Amino acid sequence: MVKLISLGVLSGVFFSATFILNELMSVEGGHWVWSASLRYGFTILFLAVMILFDGGVRRLRRILRLFGSHWLFWTVAGSVGFGGFYALLCYSADFSPGWIVAATWQFTVVASLFVFMLFGRPFPKRIWLFSLLVFLGVLLVNLSRMEAFDVKTLLSGSLPVLGAAFCYPFGNQLVWEARNGRHKWVPGIASALLDDIFSKVLLMTLGSVPMWIVLIAIVRPPAPSPPQVLNTSLVALFSGVFATSIFLFARGQASNAGELAAVDATQSSEVVFALLGGLVFLKSEAPNVQSAIGLLLIFAGLTFFVKYQEK
Repeated sequence: MVKLISLGVLSGVFFSATFILNELMSVEGGHWVWSASLRYGFTILFLAVMILFDGGVRRLRRILRLFGSHWLFWTVAGSVGFGGFYALLCYSADFSPGWIVAATWQFTVVASLFVFMLFGRPFPKRIWLFSLLVFLGVLLVNLSRMEAFDVKTLLSGSLPVLGAAFCYPFGNQLVWEARNGRHKWVPGIASALLDDIFSKVLLMTLGSVPMWIVLIAIVRPPAPSPPQVLNTSLVALFSGVFATSIFLFARGQASNAGELAAVDATQSSEVVFALLGGLVFLKSEAPNVQSAIGLLLIFAGLTFFVKYQEK
């Protein structure tokens, strides 16, 4: 269990780059649609190169055939778990700084539990306590600086993130259910490719493409600038490839809903790294006492997850 928690926290390091870079792109005037869609365009490119280098054309063809044989499933899972999730995060970056987005995003710790309930996955009742403890910590971090922003701006930036907090675990759980073939309304996909994390991420990313095409056609954003293209390529590498692959690998190693909830809870570490990144790169204000207490609660919640699962 310690290994799963460690992998989850490592993914949080890379995920935190998303919030910092999205804020930078927003400040520079880059449209949120390009910040979202270009990330996944670059993710497809990076993953395809990695897969070709490791397994050759034959392996890439196998992945494309698997996508084609279950295209509806991958389109739903990818559009919700990757598309809806990241479009909402990028939209919120136009209204709130990175640390608020990162903090509000931690509602996914609690949202994951509702997703497990939707899929009929039981978990110990005390998991609610651990998740709420983590969420209370990120809430304190959020409220510690709320006075610097008006309520309208806070809601415009926070409400979309709350929607994203449900999209991400829902999409990931769909893939977990398909791989394990245990749910009546999720098609079982018995393929060794789903044991390979890069293949799994590529399948979900390909599934999100139709959503991006429709979104670009509807919004019609102005052309992206060269700095925005560069920043989205970095987000794709750090978050789309490194962070997502590590996170989904950790989820894939989980054997029950309790362990899945523990891995999902490690996403709260993104707040810590986003704050540190803001201090270094954006010259943000140092955390105050309330923020420090919130961070302690986050780590306390994660510690309880580890100790409970070890029993």
